[in-house]
Amino acid sequence: MTVVDAHHHLWDLSVRDQDWIGRGSPLRRDFTAGDLLPEARAAGVDRTVLVQTVTVAEETPEFLALAAEHELIAGVVGWTDLTRPDVADELARLRELPGGRYLKGVRHQVQSEPDPEWLLRADVRRGLAAVAAAGLVYDLVVVPHQLPACAKAAASLPELTFVLDHLGKPPIASGALEPWASDVRELAALPNTVCKLSGMVTEADPASGTVDDLRPYADTVLEAFGPARLMFGSDWPVCTLAASYGEVLDMARQLTDPGDHAQLFEATAVRVYGL
Repeated sequence: MTVVDAHHHLWDLSVRDQDWIGRGSPLRRDFTAGDLLPEARAAGVDRTVLVQTVTVAEETPEFLALAAEHELIAGVVGWTDLTRPDVADELARLRELPGGRYLKGVRHQVQSEPDPEWLLRADVRRGLAAVAAAGLVYDLVVVPHQLPACAKAAASLPELTFVLDHLGKPPIASGALEPWASDVRELAALPNTVCKLSGMVTEADPASGTVDDLRPYADTVLEAFGPARLMFGSDWPVCTLAASYGEVLDMARQLTDPGDHAQLFEATAVRVYGL
């Protein structure tokens, strides 16, 4: 079966620091396309989507150029300041750069914003409208209490596809489902929303987590979004804090019905990101 990994990262600490990585973390080293390739090929991954890691303007052009060099990377979700008044011009400029055709979406670390309704600010909504006008999608990296604002933003911008990363980071380690599940269903009720089956292993208890701990959360998004609006993402190399690339892919297969795999592991990502 062809597999698209719709969510992974790369970084080179000699180019810039990743200040979100703690000192002593096993992630505090370089993870390059050369490291990714054998991992992805061994797992049977055919194409990937490379996602931004830091809110630094220079990263996106670097990722676009990288995508142009590596056949595995079929798309890039980059970053730009949505609040800048010329965001439409900036998106157009990025598309004119080497590898610019690989720009498929934009993401911002909303999870780090202290305002739970940051997405609803007038300047941010103008930026989101520019993303839609450019034919790009918007990835949501949020924590559970920010999900209501995600639903409001998606409802107000029906022309923009919103992609929820990592299921909205549910509290898997605690086993709690609410209010996360209700808020996810509210978001999923909007037709311009999609979800990534990603990031679960690092939200589970690192000492005792099992695939069964993930099942209630996977079942919730499967029921809410359906396989046609759900896509697999490894979240490599962050996932390696809890599981290998191959193990994450295997868990995703265990958590889903084989009859849905063509959608979950390829078709949704190809359609949403225009790969």
